[in-house]
Amino acid sequence: MSHALDASGDGGSDTPNLDFAGTTPYEDYVQADVLTHLQHLRSDDPGEMVFLVTTQVMELWFTVIVHEWETAAQALREDELPVAMDALKRSLRELEALNSSWRPLAQLTPGQFNAYRAALGEGSGFQSAMYRRMEFLLGDKAASMLVPHRGAPRVHAELEKALQEPSLYDEVLRLLARRGLPVPPSVLDRDLSQRYEPSPGVEAVWTALYAAPDAHPDLHRLGEVLTDVAELVWRWRNDHLVATRRAMGAKTGTGGSAGVTWLEKRATKNVFPELWTARSHV
Repeated sequence: MSHALDASGDGGSDTPNLDFAGTTPYEDYVQADVLTHLQHLRSDDPGEMVFLVTTQVMELWFTVIVHEWETAAQALREDELPVAMDALKRSLRELEALNSSWRPLAQLTPGQFNAYRAALGEGSGFQSAMYRRMEFLLGDKAASMLVPHRGAPRVHAELEKALQEPSLYDEVLRLLARRGLPVPPSVLDRDLSQRYEPSPGVEAVWTALYAAPDAHPDLHRLGEVLTDVAELVWRWRNDHLVATRRAMGAKTGTGGSAGVTWLEKRATKNVFPELWTARSHV
């Protein structure tokens, strides 16, 4: 017979239903049992669990942020700027949460990291397909980054699609052009599968927008929220660099990457570059 008890074991009319024929509705929606059994440790070191779970949490945040930026790109394509702004603003809070994911790992000593580093084998964060989709949406594209995923057809197809599609920034620049701003045709008609390169013409457009913010207030606000996104991406890269430097110094990274040297180069690159350089001319 079905019955309901409150947390204290006493019945009552205001108690939640605790008796379900199958799994709980919460489990059906969240899939918590799946999530909490995806941790397959490869060492006996107790510190490996936090490393693995933190990395998995990062992957979930990558997924959410990709969703937000794809939503924003689609909205910009359809001239729905308020929808795009809402998605971009949500992504700011999500980027802050993503960046906070470094905290459990930020003070790893070399000894602590080496205790389970061998368990990673050839695994490395640059192999993350969802992070690669984030980078592609930011305009940092390279066909070579599809190579590690040739053995996973669905993932490879998703990355190939993202490589060929306009980035978030491409959609922003197309919107500016539709609003009558002089975005150079060479930028609008560029090969979308290539990395975005800074343009003096685009810099001039942002300079004009910032010099006279009342002329296009909604585009000025768009520029500011994009700058917020870019700043948080820069902070993500720097936090990654610092955590790696503390844990392994200048040694070769997992998966044969250059480790700190590679991360240092990444940390010097600005997202949406003309939004930064234009400020020197206002």
